[in-house]
Amino acid sequence: MNDISELKAAATRPRSNARVMTNGVPRNSRPVRRNEPSGFPRPQAGNAQNAQRSYERYLALARAEALTGDRIVAENYLQHAEHYFRSMGENRD
Repeated sequence: MNDISELKAAATRPRSNARVMTNGVPRNSRPVRRNEPSGFPRPQAGNAQNAQRSYERYLALARAEALTGDRIVAENYLQHAEHYFRSMGENRD
């Protein structure tokens, strides 16, 4: 394969192990079921201790990022902390 035309011809041929795509979806794929358990334990959303722990964790992450000078990431962590702060308020009522 020293000739350029041979290389171009080889590049345009479909690979034998490539999946055939139709409308951007592989033929042999099945839909992903999102309600199946993933095998990983999930935290309970209604647990006040989890909300408190997450709130403190995101505050600590925000402080650390603010010290490094990354204000955007720090603001993102503060928004996450605010979410958990509100969750703790809802759990108390």
